[in-house]
Amino acid sequence: MTLLLAILIDGLIYASWLFIVAAGLTLVYGVMRILNMAHGSFYAIGAYAAASAVGWYFTLGLPAWGAFAILLLAAISAGVVAGLVVERGILRILHGRDEVIMVLVTYGILLIFEDLIKLIWGIQAYYAYQPYGMLGRSKIGGLTFVNYDLILIVVAALIAGALWFGLNRTRKGKLLRAVIHDRESAELVGINVKRLFITTFAIGAGLGALAGGLAAPAIAVNPGLGIEVIVLAFAVVVTGGLGSIEGALVGAILIGLARAAAVNLLPEIELFVIYGVMTCVLIFRPHGLFALPTARRI
Repeated sequence: MTLLLAILIDGLIYASWLFIVAAGLTLVYGVMRILNMAHGSFYAIGAYAAASAVGWYFTLGLPAWGAFAILLLAAISAGVVAGLVVERGILRILHGRDEVIMVLVTYGILLIFEDLIKLIWGIQAYYAYQPYGMLGRSKIGGLTFVNYDLILIVVAALIAGALWFGLNRTRKGKLLRAVIHDRESAELVGINVKRLFITTFAIGAGLGALAGGLAAPAIAVNPGLGIEVIVLAFAVVVTGGLGSIEGALVGAILIGLARAAAVNLLPEIELFVIYGVMTCVLIFRPHGLFALPTARRI
């Protein structure tokens, strides 16, 4: 029972982080049909911005609890600004192009951002470890867990709930769903699609950067972070179904639990099992578990 509990909680913690990363990626694809490879850069920018801001904050000798607000504010602000620059500066010119072209363009942006990050922050690792230990530890079933990690589960649940409510229970969300199903008809009835695109991309970039900011206290923030993360996020959204928030959540949970089981039972296959889950799902559901319906043109 102790082993099962460890797998369950470790899996949910990892799944929570995966979902926060993947939510922005799948949201942008669902609305704009852009498989944004540069999403990994937003994650890295959020992590670097959070680590830098937290380090600066503690050098000032200010109250320690304020570091959490600084971490979140720095990560989200950096991600939204970077997202707006990319969308307004490059992607708006390419809206409506073939999805393969958009993948290649955003992959190029990812590589550019990797070099920009090195120019701004250098190649040394950054650490923002202080917030990670401030919340203490808890014992569950004889096992000890860091409270910071447990709170990540709550944060992911709140983000999932907010996205569901925003898409299904608000006027803006319903307009967004109309754009998802038929962009041309949405434009014909007067919906400002361009504004929705800007808002969606900014939210997606902010979520990616938020995931980086939340991860920063638990990792060493170093170059190459974005490329590692985009591969994992891609596995989650493909498993769940491109463009589906529910799919991203279920895909993250499946992959998180599978990875936790591998880490605790057979560590040698930890990396393989992530893509093994994706492969097994795609064999039976080629478009993912919750693939969005596509309109058939007559």
